[in-house]
Amino acid sequence: MLIKIYPENPDQRKIESVLECLRNGGVIIYPTDTVYSLGCDMMQQKAVERVAAIKGVKADKANFSIICNDLSHISDYTKPFSTEIYKLMKKALPGPFTFILNANNKVPRIFQNRKKTIGIRVPDNTIIRRLVQDYGNPLISTSIYDDDEILEYTTDPELIYENHINMVDLVIDGGFGGNTPSTVLDCTTSEIEVVRQGKGVLEEYL
Repeated sequence: MLIKIYPENPDQRKIESVLECLRNGGVIIYPTDTVYSLGCDMMQQKAVERVAAIKGVKADKANFSIICNDLSHISDYTKPFSTEIYKLMKKALPGPFTFILNANNKVPRIFQNRKKTIGIRVPDNTIIRRLVQDYGNPLISTSIYDDDEILEYTTDPELIYENHINMVDLVIDGGFGGNTPSTVLDCTTSEIEVVRQGKGVLEEYL
C-alpha cells in the first residue's frame, strides 16, 4: 500500500492507517529529514526480523537505530548521559543526527550489540515524529539504499514502492527524500566522535 501524507499537515486518518499497520506487526517505509527509511515497532521481534531479512542481515547483528519523538522519549531508552550531551541534543534535535548512546534495559536485547549501545534519531520530519508520538513505542530505522552504482539512496517514494511492493506492508509518500544520510555521533565516552559525516554539521552546534 502506498499512502500519500503531506508533511505540512498530516491527515490524521492516514496516520491512523499507518498506526494500525504497525500495531499488526507491519513493516513500513517512511520519510525522514535525510533519506527514506525502513522500519517497524521496535518491540515486535518478528517485525524486526523481517526488516533484518529485507536488509540481508541477522537481526542481532544489524546496526538499526530507533526513532524517538523528543528528548524525554530518548531518556526512556538510554542510560543517563552528561549535561554536555543533553545540551548538544537540545540544540541539534530535531535534526539530521544519529546519537549513539548507552542503552538501558528497556531496549530489546536484539538491538543491543556487544557494547550495549543504541543509535537514536529525532528527525526534523513532521510525519515520522507524529507517528512515533501517537504510537508510543519508537520505530526502528534503517536507510533504503539504491541498486544504482552512482546513486546511493532512492529519493522517489513511488520508485521505492515499486521496488519494495512485495517486501513491506506500507510505503508513506511524503515527497521526495534526500540522498545524504544522518551524521552519526558516538556519545558513549567523554569525547564526542563523528563516526559518519552526513547531512548534519556538528560544529554548528558546539
